[in-house]
Amino acid sequence: MKDSVIKNNEKTFRFCTRLHLKILTGLRASNIKELLSLIKKVPGSSIYYHTHRFLQQHQYFSPEPPNDFAHWIKNALNEEVLAEKISSIDTIQYNCIRSLRNEIAGTIEDYVKKNHRIKLRFAAGDKVFHFIKSVSLIIPTPYVAKDLKDFVEILKKITPNSIYFHMFEARLRLDRETNDFSHWLETSLLEGELAKKIKTLDPYTYTMEDLKKKVIEIAEERLGDVNNQ
Repeated sequence: MKDSVIKNNEKTFRFCTRLHLKILTGLRASNIKELLSLIKKVPGSSIYYHTHRFLQQHQYFSPEPPNDFAHWIKNALNEEVLAEKISSIDTIQYNCIRSLRNEIAGTIEDYVKKNHRIKLRFAAGDKVFHFIKSVSLIIPTPYVAKDLKDFVEILKKITPNSIYFHMFEARLRLDRETNDFSHWLETSLLEGELAKKIKTLDPYTYTMEDLKKKVIEIAEERLGDVNNQ
């Protein structure tokens, strides 16, 4: 992850991409209490995988991906009320996996306490929840931006994997309040307003291609203003 860090005294932005691997942890849950217990202790990369799997694997398709936990709770345990509560957690509000994990665990814990008299439901043998963790290999690309013009031109060339890394993964795994692009634009180019516009985008409501186009559109608009000054 170190390749994605932009130091304050650096004026250039190195674009990175990533290769994604998924690994079985060997941990599994057959009921809601087991799921809760494991959510509290599995690696953060597992929480990340199960809340971002769809985006990672289907980056060209529809946004608003399903949450693996909510999907399993509904379809394997038939706990529709809890499933709705988990699926309604707004992932974009959380800057780090730790906070997201705590929200998911807290929601399940509250539900279990309020429904402790209800018989515990078990998933069928072929529907147990298998925890998987996400491992990313970060690879620097040859593309380096030194100013806003470079930034716009390179955005047109990079892959959705690079957009995904800088907009989603770096923010959550580095525990930042913003994405890599906004961080660099604000701290190195002093483009605070542009950084804010990109930061306030909800990346979970776009496909990766559409998100890329939107970032380019916003940056090009600002570049046009600069050139006309």
